[in-house]
Amino acid sequence: MTSLIPLYQLAADRKSAEVTDWSARISWVVGLIVLIAFVYWLMRQGWKWRGSLQSDLPELAATPEGYADGEKLLTLTGRYHASTTAGQWLDRIVAHGLGTRSRVELTLTGQGLDVVRPGAADFFVPAAALREARLDKGIAGKVLPEGGLLIITWAHGDKLIDSGFRSDHSAEHPAWVEAINQLTSTTEGTAR
Repeated sequence: MTSLIPLYQLAADRKSAEVTDWSARISWVVGLIVLIAFVYWLMRQGWKWRGSLQSDLPELAATPEGYADGEKLLTLTGRYHASTTAGQWLDRIVAHGLGTRSRVELTLTGQGLDVVRPGAADFFVPAAALREARLDKGIAGKVLPEGGLLIITWAHGDKLIDSGFRSDHSAEHPAWVEAINQLTSTTEGTAR
């Protein structure tokens, strides 16, 4: 014969659910917030350190007077992604605001390339400083399908720089490559 356990004994054996320990939970949340803030601070310090290492880079050129009066070869609106040391697509340059992503309006004339960046520092690349243009798939922090980025190589001081742009209409990229490469071959020919 099996013994039946009385109901009152079953009720007495049940344990109530644990009450949430709010102090432990709050401690974990505060600890996580402190950790995230510390990691952010370390990233910010790394950005500043990189900028100080690149402090030998000269100031960027401003758009010359009368530039808007020249014949515009091409214009482009899109995104500026980054500038890196030429040939080293992960070596981002942060000095003088070149590491700041932004919207961009590019204008190419016979005088050079005007880079207007709302919310970031504008700069001008004289035609004599332009070296080449090509289509590529990546630059510091941005990777796209093959040919998704317009990379313009230019000289600044004694350093060659690759700057990455993406047009709102990527079909414009090949025309930019052709125009810049034609302009650089013309300026190299007159410099000789």
